[in-house]
Amino acid sequence: MSIHHRLIRVFRETLDLAPESPVTGLRYRDLPAWNSVGHMQLVAAIEAEFDLMLETDEIIAMACFEDAERTVDRHLAAIV
Repeated sequence: MSIHHRLIRVFRETLDLAPESPVTGLRYRDLPAWNSVGHMQLVAAIEAEFDLMLETDEIIAMACFEDAERTVDRHLAAIV
């Protein structure tokens, strides 16, 4: 499974989204589940899924799905 699809699954599971709900384009506070608590749950789920540790500035800057995807891509590219 690609990074993109794994991240979509993490977003859907963590934010309790229906399988048909769009994830790309989703922004922080677009839905009630992605509040400050939901954001930290999402960060923890991303870190667990990809076995990485996000920096505080990355966590704060993660305002949409695409930000999260770029951050994960950057971390995983640094490992290779």
